[in-house]
Amino acid sequence: MREYATTLTFEMPTSGNLTDDVVRRGTQAADRVMFRRRAAQGWQEVTSGEFLTQTRAVAKGLIAAGIQHGDRVALISKTRYEWTLLDYAIWMAGAVTVPIYETSSAEQIEWIMADSGARAIVVESGEHQSRLAQVRGGLSDLHHVWSLEHNAVGVLTQLGADVPDEEWARRREATGLDDVATLIYTSGTTGRPKGCTLTHRNFEFELRGAISELPELFADDDACTLLFLPLAHIFARVIQVGCVKADTVMGHSADIKSLVADFAQFQPTFLLAVPRVFEKIFNSASQRAVADGRAAIFNRAADIAIAYSRGLETGKISPLVRLQHAVFDRLVYGKLRAALGGRCTHAMSGGAPLGDRLGHFYRGIGATILEGYGLTETTAALTVNRADAQKVGTVGRPLPGTSVRVAEDGELLFKGDQIFTGYWNNPEATAEAFADGGWFRTGDLGEVDDEGFVRITGRKKEILVTAGGKNVAPAVLEDRLRAHHLVDQCLVVGDGEPYIAALVTLDREALSDWADQHGKAALLEHDGVAGLVDDPLLHAEIQRAVDQANEAVSKAESIRKFAILEREWSEEGGQLTPSLKLKRNVVMRESHDDIEAIYRP
Repeated sequence: MREYATTLTFEMPTSGNLTDDVVRRGTQAADRVMFRRRAAQGWQEVTSGEFLTQTRAVAKGLIAAGIQHGDRVALISKTRYEWTLLDYAIWMAGAVTVPIYETSSAEQIEWIMADSGARAIVVESGEHQSRLAQVRGGLSDLHHVWSLEHNAVGVLTQLGADVPDEEWARRREATGLDDVATLIYTSGTTGRPKGCTLTHRNFEFELRGAISELPELFADDDACTLLFLPLAHIFARVIQVGCVKADTVMGHSADIKSLVADFAQFQPTFLLAVPRVFEKIFNSASQRAVADGRAAIFNRAADIAIAYSRGLETGKISPLVRLQHAVFDRLVYGKLRAALGGRCTHAMSGGAPLGDRLGHFYRGIGATILEGYGLTETTAALTVNRADAQKVGTVGRPLPGTSVRVAEDGELLFKGDQIFTGYWNNPEATAEAFADGGWFRTGDLGEVDDEGFVRITGRKKEILVTAGGKNVAPAVLEDRLRAHHLVDQCLVVGDGEPYIAALVTLDREALSDWADQHGKAALLEHDGVAGLVDDPLLHAEIQRAVDQANEAVSKAESIRKFAILEREWSEEGGQLTPSLKLKRNVVMRESHDDIEAIYRP
């Protein structure tokens, strides 16, 4: 049984809570910019003093509304400035934030609201209010509904106008490190979401370790980032708290389609995203190059970037690669960095495996992606790659004060004060989450090398066993296959079958470009995707992607057949989680006939 532990390199406070950072910044550096908020004419600066004034006023409104210490207050909204404002105001009132993804259905809202016993909710829009209204009758604990569309911040500010500062301070200071800060319901790939109970201590421990390990992100005086992931996701939430704690300027963007324009205006120095975002950026650049007749140049530039990055890892970069890298830096890489705003030197990736190729590519162009690993239950990161201690293809080493163990069956187990206290109202699930000795079961399979770098090799519950008895981890194949610009999503199947196969869905934007280049635009326009799913040229293109994916595995584990599907898998359709992970059980159920057609045509 392999085990690796890191030394605790920082001092934990003995009291206080997450709102201490807002008070500290608002009193000691009141004029320093804390946020840049989207406005009609670009980005409006919000100082630390202004943010303290606003959060205190909203917290008073919650107190005046009767919200008590420990009460749960739900929040359903896209990523925006008010999300962060309300989060800290809820904490200042001594309450617990219950984030809900803004795409959640009425049934999901009902479950989270009822299970958490939320007494109040802030919704963003009339659409959210409508979904809530469908299930309101069954929510006996719910007393208040405020809407951002109808000036929730102003309403709460006015409501709390007569609450004295002394009452606000008393309520705020009554919250300690071991009080619950938030209940985050895991979107999950199976079953009902479970509420992860995360305390102020969990966040403090996580962020003190992360900030000390990632000075490239937080240390510079002009450090800033633009959040665009849902703040209901623990990854974005931790960066939010980290920016407030580390005096880093932050902005919010809810529209993925406007990201390039937002990057150009905001000019972030670092970013965070899930791997699919980095895949999309690469694939879009590749497709533009093809459309402009520069495919050969781009492909060569990508190969050189990867070779350069691999050379950084080994300490051996040939003179020819250095020369070509310098040329492509002017011709190609600079334009790619400009698409990220021009100042972005580092990015954080989590939520799913990034893959070696993308990791080396981005480092090679000068925008290093530091891949980490963690779960909602672990307040995000357990491990992370550092700029000065990075192995592309791994998820880095454990954060300070964190231990990892590889169990006999290959499952990764962890210990550390960032690990949650349990699932809300679910002692059975909590007990199942921990092994003997208090080790948290991640459900992921992995390896730990002699230097402590962790590599994820698959999901314990997603291992396929073929009819021949071969164990296959589908994630390796799926990650590689998804890297192809035409592939949107894929599902590797073969449990109990004689060989491994795959279902593939197509990226609509990339498919349109491909159809233009191959004289099939009229067919696509007339018949839609259905007109191309059986096209020999398209099949040959996907076969090449399958062949490349198969290079990562043995012959017995390789994909023998695949089917291209006409439909898409999406969060709205229920096949993807909000963090863009595939709900395997849902897709398997919906695609039963497609799978049968592969094995029993």
